Amino acid sequence: MVKPLLKIQRYFCRKPIRFFSLILLYLTAGSLVLLHSGFVGDSGPGPRGGRDTVVAAEVGSRTSSSNTRGLSIVSRVFKETRRSGRRYGPPWMKKSRQDGKETGARGEDYTNNWNRANTGRNAKDLDDGRAKYIGCYVDNTQKRALRGVSFFDYKKMTVFRCQDNCAERGYMYAGLEFGAECYCGHKIQAPNASESECNMECKGEKSNLCGGANRLSIYRLELSQESARRYGSAIFKGCFHRPDNVTLALPFSAVVQNMSVDKCVDMCTEREKSLAVLAGDRCYCGFPTPLFSLHELENEDMCLHACHGEEFESCGNDEYFVVYQTQVQDNRCMDRHFLPTRTKQLVALASFPGAGNTWARHLIELATGFYTGSYYFDGSLYNKGFKGERDHWRSGRTICIKTHESGRKEIESFDSSILMIRNPYKALMAEFNRKYGGHIGFASQAHWRGKEWPEFVKNYAPWWASHTLDWLNYGKNVHVVRFEDLKRDLFSKLKGMVQFLGLKVSEERLLCVEGQKDGNFKRSGLRKLEYDPYTSEMRASINELIRTVDTALKKRNMSGVLEEYIPR
Repeated sequence: MVKPLLKIQRYFCRKPIRFFSLILLYLTAGSLVLLHSGFVGDSGPGPRGGRDTVVAAEVGSRTSSSNTRGLSIVSRVFKETRRSGRRYGPPWMKKSRQDGKETGARGEDYTNNWNRANTGRNAKDLDDGRAKYIGCYVDNTQKRALRGVSFFDYKKMTVFRCQDNCAERGYMYAGLEFGAECYCGHKIQAPNASESECNMECKGEKSNLCGGANRLSIYRLELSQESARRYGSAIFKGCFHRPDNVTLALPFSAVVQNMSVDKCVDMCTEREKSLAVLAGDRCYCGFPTPLFSLHELENEDMCLHACHGEEFESCGNDEYFVVYQTQVQDNRCMDRHFLPTRTKQLVALASFPGAGNTWARHLIELATGFYTGSYYFDGSLYNKGFKGERDHWRSGRTICIKTHESGRKEIESFDSSILMIRNPYKALMAEFNRKYGGHIGFASQAHWRGKEWPEFVKNYAPWWASHTLDWLNYGKNVHVVRFEDLKRDLFSKLKGMVQFLGLKVSEERLLCVEGQKDGNFKRSGLRKLEYDPYTSEMRASINELIRTVDTALKKRNMSGVLEEYIPR
């Protein structure tokens, strides 16, 4: 026994062998820790990239009042409801749902039944800028009050997390149940319950209530106008007048018995078309084209004609079409490559960080078919498809080059530039989130409330102004694009950018871009803070910088900043 021990001791006394043995043990321990974390997971919200959040279920912690739910909750994590429970139709269909025809078998719409208990809540509870509290509602495992997607987190559920996940998917309502369950939907199909029955604390936020046993605390989400209105797997685009040459504009069509939105969307999806268009009992499929661009919206009341197969939905008629966007990708603008011949004209895509540069690159690449380059290298952007990221910025193989530089020498290196400008209040917050949370993540509350935020504003706010002023002073042939204008009128503003780059405009490509404008780097629509991070001193300083930039733009006979930049 002694001899083997002595041999082992002598073995480890040799320095090189001892060193490599320790390295091997260290790597083995690290691998075990990593493997363990992969099984345990993190149920926090994490970055948003359109993927569903995976959550941990603590089924054993339920009380006896909920035992009837069984163990099926694990299989219901973030799933769509049964197809028979899908309900399509924009909010304006509520008018026809309140005529007394709905029965218990079809499910009533209780969307407008405001709970009297609201009077006992303070203003912050009722409207915090993100959502309005509607009240406590009955829920049923067989017939859900909210019939969209759902997810559960029995460790970290909060009111805001539920609201955010529902808003990200374009739903109008978010409901919390049993302290840990989140349900989304476009209408409430259940009666009110007593406010006292929504009495369970949120698992991740003890200061707030998250429903109760078979009881939902429901909020109406205050989504921005740009937010998509999603219905099942499709996105409602609006009501449009019949195109002049419908067979050319929408080449495929069929008469559908007992028409419903579901049937038309499924039919067009199977035929790999991005638009599902309902016209009474006829379903058209196609893509947006100059003949049917979806730019001239009609009053939605013109399409208020119930479907034969689903009275809660609208199917339009022969003159006014209801349009949905399917999940089929429009590939007309997806091909991208480097310039066929190297160019000596370097065009900058310049912006202050957080002003939408990455989004603008996405739009330009889809609209032109050419890769954009970068003054820097970001591996995460390269991995997401920005292949020009790895090229040297002077390679001449890309259509324009991203840069945040603002020095005279760097600016004069470019022959022309597209200058992106964004509201500094929004840009500063976006860059702070990127700095501490990644491209689509968010800075933590500790960062916002700590010393990092005041220090960040102090250093970055003056840079927002000096960046624009330097490009106006030293830039050659500057084309100014306001981020907010690009969001509001993407087609015409992007068309102007393509023309500035010296390329021929393809309207079909631009229409294709409109259908997939978000890209892979978009944060969800709801504001992530429950308070205003800007102090009065910060605002006074930033407002002065805004006025300076506004004056500089107008001196060059350009449009000044938008009025919304300065809060009233």
